[in-house]
Amino acid sequence: MNKILLAHGGGGALTDKLIKEEILKRLGNSLLTPLEDSAVFNIGNKRLAFTTDSFVVKPLFFPGGDIGKLSVCGTVNDLSVAGAIPLYLSLSLIIEEGFSVEKLQKIILSIEETTKEAGVFVVTGDTKVVEKGGADEIFINTSGIGVIEYESPLSLSRAKEGDKIIINGYVADHGISVLLQRSGMEVDLPVHSDVAPLNGLVRDILNSSKYIRCLKDPTRGGVAGALNEIATSSSAGIIIFEENLPIRKEVKAACNLLGFDPFTIANEGKVIVICPEEEAEKVLSAMRRNSLGRLSVIIGEVVNTNNGKVLVKTPIGGMRILERPYGENFPRIC
Repeated sequence: MNKILLAHGGGGALTDKLIKEEILKRLGNSLLTPLEDSAVFNIGNKRLAFTTDSFVVKPLFFPGGDIGKLSVCGTVNDLSVAGAIPLYLSLSLIIEEGFSVEKLQKIILSIEETTKEAGVFVVTGDTKVVEKGGADEIFINTSGIGVIEYESPLSLSRAKEGDKIIINGYVADHGISVLLQRSGMEVDLPVHSDVAPLNGLVRDILNSSKYIRCLKDPTRGGVAGALNEIATSSSAGIIIFEENLPIRKEVKAACNLLGFDPFTIANEGKVIVICPEEEAEKVLSAMRRNSLGRLSVIIGEVVNTNNGKVLVKTPIGGMRILERPYGENFPRIC
């Protein structure tokens, strides 16, 4: 590899290769190398989580959200799945010369509304303007810090045989919403992004059980990418029941038309929960009481065969391997 491709930013195997071979070999340490969604560390008697993310979505505005809402939710959710209560965010803007002030106002308003919804504060930031053609309208970086009060550690490496796998509703809404908006294609029913701050739902999950193993938001790479990360980190096998995976009919139709697998499409308001079998119903009940978890279902389980692999059981009883995406179905999705 002597050049960076768009596929290197897709959250799949190429992203993993780039990070491990070009970044971790120089910068790796005990906090960075696990490649969790947030770094978790202690300062005094406080356990904290810290994360950062950059947003380059195109188009900037799409059904259900925009780059401003996305930038807050993405960082809040990465802190939340680490078991943290999100508190403070940074906000950095890279703006292309000639960008519309009206668009900037809409984005900042969206950020304001979303921070209020999530109960977090923007406390520091930076603004840069580059020459015309030096960026694509606007890029946003947000970092976040939160405090962890949940006693049991959460990690991609903690899945165990017999654990149940839960998700809080329809998958692939975000990626398909952005793609349809970008392409100008129309479907019978509009597809809206699921982008939302998940910290309230995660709080309900963690309050329902002391035995949650792992939380993961299936963003770039979708459900397939997230589950493969968990299977690899835990040296465990995973079986997903295809008929249990909730997919809207219009999203499924769009995927069939465009040749995409819904398992690999990005989500921005979903969380995968892994917990012991005996805790699953209690966790499900808590999730379904939250507006963002009303459609929560068990979609699979952890097994002691095919370690490191994810298998999908089809409605007719067959099995297929669900591989981690290699690159990106389409870039600039978040």
